[in-house]
Amino acid sequence: MGSSEPQREAYVHGTTDGTAAKAPRTLAEALRGRDEATLAALLRARPDLLSPVPNDLTQLATRAGTRASVVRAVERLDRFALQTAQALAVAPEPTPYTALRTLLTGDDGDPEVEAALPRALGVLRAQALVWGDDERLRLVRTARELLAPSPAHPTPTGLGPTVAEAAAGMSPGRVQEILAALGLPATHDPVSAVAAVTSLFTDRERMAALLADAPAEAVAVLDRLVWGPPYGEVSADPPAHVRWLRDRGLLLPASPRTVVLPREAALHLRAGRAHRVPEPVPPAVTAAASHTPRIVDATAAGQALTALSTVEELLAEWNEGGPAVLRAGGLGVRDLKRTAALLDVPEPVVAFWLELAYAAGLVASDSEADERYAPTPAYDDWLDLPAAERWSRLATAWLTATRTAGLVGGQDSKGRTLSALGPELDRSAAPEVRRRVLAFLAALPEGSAPDRDTLLTRLAWERPPRGTTTSAAPARPAHEDLRSRLARWTLDEAELLGLTGRGALSAHGRALLDSLTPATAADAGSLPHRTPTDAELAAAGRRAAQVLAPLVPEPVDHILLQADLTAVAPGPLQQPLAGVLAVLADVESKGGATVYRFTPASVRRALDAGQAAADLHAFLAAHSRTPVPQPLSYLIDDVARRHGHLRIGAASAYVRCDDDAVLGEILADKRSAGLRLRRLAPTVLAAQADPATLLDGLRAMGFAPAAESTEGDVLITRANAHRTSPRTAPVPVPEGPPVPDDTLLGAAVKAILAGDLAATVPRKEAPTRAHEGELPRTSPAETLATVQAAALTGSAVWIGYVNADGAASQRVIAPVRVEGGFVTGYDHTADEVRTFALHRITGVAELADDAV
Repeated sequence: MGSSEPQREAYVHGTTDGTAAKAPRTLAEALRGRDEATLAALLRARPDLLSPVPNDLTQLATRAGTRASVVRAVERLDRFALQTAQALAVAPEPTPYTALRTLLTGDDGDPEVEAALPRALGVLRAQALVWGDDERLRLVRTARELLAPSPAHPTPTGLGPTVAEAAAGMSPGRVQEILAALGLPATHDPVSAVAAVTSLFTDRERMAALLADAPAEAVAVLDRLVWGPPYGEVSADPPAHVRWLRDRGLLLPASPRTVVLPREAALHLRAGRAHRVPEPVPPAVTAAASHTPRIVDATAAGQALTALSTVEELLAEWNEGGPAVLRAGGLGVRDLKRTAALLDVPEPVVAFWLELAYAAGLVASDSEADERYAPTPAYDDWLDLPAAERWSRLATAWLTATRTAGLVGGQDSKGRTLSALGPELDRSAAPEVRRRVLAFLAALPEGSAPDRDTLLTRLAWERPPRGTTTSAAPARPAHEDLRSRLARWTLDEAELLGLTGRGALSAHGRALLDSLTPATAADAGSLPHRTPTDAELAAAGRRAAQVLAPLVPEPVDHILLQADLTAVAPGPLQQPLAGVLAVLADVESKGGATVYRFTPASVRRALDAGQAAADLHAFLAAHSRTPVPQPLSYLIDDVARRHGHLRIGAASAYVRCDDDAVLGEILADKRSAGLRLRRLAPTVLAAQADPATLLDGLRAMGFAPAAESTEGDVLITRANAHRTSPRTAPVPVPEGPPVPDDTLLGAAVKAILAGDLAATVPRKEAPTRAHEGELPRTSPAETLATVQAAALTGSAVWIGYVNADGAASQRVIAPVRVEGGFVTGYDHTADEVRTFALHRITGVAELADDAV
């Protein structure tokens, strides 16, 4: 803040030399002891605190203690930081560091816990969840209420209420009975009576002596309750061992038929531990298998080519318009099954390819009256790219997409089935989980595939699932949480996409991840994930494409025609060879080489697309390394000779043919009954069906009709005729507010500190100031005289100001010039020179002598 920073230090600490003052009493005071770097770290870790920018540190502290913000921060803690916060939640407040350490290590100590505790406590302090020095640690009240809800419910550690909380509703007589049973002096003061019981339960030697006389059955009851839940049911006439525990306050009433083990007694039985299994060290991700990097890269590169061919085959099928869009959005179940049969893959896999193409902006709905899915114009541009660059577009789109294909087929909160390409598939945690899973793979030795269970365990340590406890060793829930499912889907999808080979991260996958790591270094730990910018993604994609390019075979410009009406493509085909062949023939099998089959229907498809028989002969002769087989030439000529012999146009629809015998044959065929044909003239038949239905019906009967325009010309249907209007790829749904960049953080911190300076600076009382917190009130003459004097002496003053929008604020300014009804001076609040209208200044007061 330049020259204002020394003044701020003096205001904060109450001295002009900046010496340290007493320990902070509130979170706001604790924040005032932080420098700009640590405040920026707080706002980076909890970006929701910046929306909007707080006026001062008091407002920042208030916002940091709201329930929504605290819940968001707690959910991002790793398991040991969460265990530390849970231990503070059950400890008396304020808590010394030694007491917190004992709660985590127990009476016997634990070197690993002791070594990890400063880091965990540092995380909690950095995020303003804990404040105070090591002798007086305080958990933010909202976090305490969140992690230790109420006496009626056990804490996440499995501990019950304290003796004081459990005995709050007990009668004084019952408390006296407990004192007598424990051998404690009687007292008529309930507070001192409860304090005496608490003192006994927290005294290790006295408690051990008490339990040494306990019946074996009573000890067994305590063993069942000690690690939670601490509640148990009792009958109206409990057995003797339960009465023994109840009489001595080791079981206190929680309801007429329920008793609870007090927290202090449970901690003694746990040897001082708040958790059964503290987890200070993140579990390691181990390798399940190991392969040579060369095999991994080759396998991943082959799968990358398969991914490209699958997407191309899928969208080529939708070139002329794909399935209809459901009224609620998305693809129908039947259309998904049909597409899965077309690609010969399971339905979950085809859902992944559909969502991947959609995330990359290659497919969208056409937004027409009869809304259907179709390729976008970006698909044509994508096809013209080299194979490695096409793959990198898919990989970067997948890495940052929040749409989650694994949810397809499941149900939403209202019991409705989630459909592919439909709404409700966005999960904001997906990009972060994908990045973390790939980072785990990258940390393993090259060629190593991870053990999935250890990977999921590590992921759960970094972000414990909601609602889980850490009082016992973590067990996998019956229904896995979303992050675990996302991790499993990530491993499967990375293999399908070719980022991994045989489960291990490939060289091009590693290049993609390494290129993004500097841009989003806040992935790990409790810091929020930052989405890479478009420029960062493009650069990472180019780097990955460079690594993949040598592993991908060069596209070939030829095919091998065979006598059985098939053609073999010995590798990926160049454009436009691939596009023409996809229209002229059907894919029969895929693999290292693709086999295409020529059929009458496929040849007719090429003729419908505007090709002539001579063009097809020339195309095959130019691109085949083998002679064109005679059966294929005959097939093309035969289909071409019959193609267009029948003409169909719009009446409702009609059939026109110069050969009336052919029309008679159609009328006589029973299969034409559904078309409702009748002869209008020797060479014309009229139909009640539309032209498209008539075309399909006659082709099913073995004819080769051609559609014609109103002028009588043959209509040419090109394979890429139907495209949506230009579409942008779907925008990922962020998980909470975006992480601010360094420029915004710096400006926000300066604004908060400047506002806090204005709010906390010592000042003389304004003559007519009514109550603390109100704006100063002075007459116009007093205001003018005070600011003129300040301008002459170069001193700072405190003013109340109302802007043109009616917003009131308090400011500390150093007037420089007063003229024309305006005051120009340095505004310490905004850290800049500003001009203020005199008539908008409500009042002015001089600063205290020890503040200047």
